[in-house]
Amino acid sequence: MTGQVVTRFAPSPTGYLHIGGARTALFNWLYARGRGGKFLLRIEDTDRERSTPEATAAILQGMDWLGLDHDGEVISQFEGAARHAEVAHQLLAEGKAYKCFATQDEIAAFRDAARAEGKSTLYRSPWRDADSSTHPDAPFVVRIKAPQEGTTVIQDEVQGDVTIRNDQLDDMILLRSDGTPVYMLAVVVDDHDMGVTHVIRGDDHLNNAARQMMIYTAMGWDLPVWAHIPLIHGPDGKKLSKRHGALGAQEYQAMGYPAAGMRNYLARLGWSHGDDEFFSDAQALEWFDLDGIGKSPARFDTKKLENLCGQHIAVSDDAALLHELVAYLAAVDAPELSDDKKDGLSRAMYCLKERAKTFPELIEKAEFILVDRPLQPDAKAQKNLDTVSRGILKELTPQLQNASWSRDGLEAVTNSFAEAKEIKFGKMAGPLRAALAGRSVTPSVFDMMLVLGRDETLARLEDASHYEPEVKEG
Repeated sequence: MTGQVVTRFAPSPTGYLHIGGARTALFNWLYARGRGGKFLLRIEDTDRERSTPEATAAILQGMDWLGLDHDGEVISQFEGAARHAEVAHQLLAEGKAYKCFATQDEIAAFRDAARAEGKSTLYRSPWRDADSSTHPDAPFVVRIKAPQEGTTVIQDEVQGDVTIRNDQLDDMILLRSDGTPVYMLAVVVDDHDMGVTHVIRGDDHLNNAARQMMIYTAMGWDLPVWAHIPLIHGPDGKKLSKRHGALGAQEYQAMGYPAAGMRNYLARLGWSHGDDEFFSDAQALEWFDLDGIGKSPARFDTKKLENLCGQHIAVSDDAALLHELVAYLAAVDAPELSDDKKDGLSRAMYCLKERAKTFPELIEKAEFILVDRPLQPDAKAQKNLDTVSRGILKELTPQLQNASWSRDGLEAVTNSFAEAKEIKFGKMAGPLRAALAGRSVTPSVFDMMLVLGRDETLARLEDASHYEPEVKEG
């Protein structure tokens, strides 16, 4: 196929952006963007009872979080109903479709009889070749004339050639009796009118392709390239569902996964480039191709997701990471950070992002920046502020007042103090952590001192040296 690549993502707005849908959107985005093509977004909102503006907003927010930008306006399938019906009427006028006056009762009776005789229950309408002069003045649906002999071959980039016998295809309804177009017609007309060249979607739509091809062929339109991708399964090998935990893209954002890590993981879920596990967006855009998609369902593995996210956090640009961290806090309705706290996080990012797999883990390490004096040490930290430890801090504080405020300077002062006191540095680390962060698990004490600065560090040490642990009654 020559010309510009055009892909589309076409979710139904009946809920949030499911993680399987997010991967479909990502594959379409990677394929188009990696080839200088267009990536379009169409909301398939023809089911008016189940489609909601809130669900559409949730889909757009999920895509925005994942960084999957689309070209042009968001297209509403419902708004194209007149155009979809126009195509059905054209097929009717050309004799490629027909009016079917069969009632629901007649169709049910046909199926019951076929079942009793052990025949196919695929409905064969007696109106297919009826003369228009015999048409009653009654409600009708418009059906396409399906080919009745031979085979239809779906040439699929993932599944290979899939052959379907034409006697297995029914005369699909195009227009309901109230004149409204069905989803199957709408999809084809929209894809054609939008210039979609590649239809990349879940393999649960594979059988639809054969039925949709009837419309393309009847209209004389070029077929798109089909690529039906296997669905995502849970760790137990069953189709991913609510019982496997979080499913919506926004839930993963609220759990604190960075978008770059999520993109990397979703790209790797069912597609591969050699043995590469960790890769950048630039590499994904360069490498992604349809022949790298496997035929088997991929299994969602939270541990792999976390490991990849940790690697992405570690190599992220500090300013970009802070920006995403602030967006994460907003997504979970956390209190807004002051400029001072943001500034502290920015200075600390170099020592926070190592070994943090999610934003909650990163924030836990950043607690020493986010708390205000006087600190309230947690239970473990309190044990490191006993009488002996407070005495050590009291003696160390004046020594640090004149230290050169660099890692080497701070290490030199604390090490010489430890030698003079004939204690190991480890004996001082616990009280220092408790004094500077109010907890026992923190970045290195020297990193905390450098980030907090001389004045705040000395003030916290002074507070801790006078700390009075709570005396429990009993």
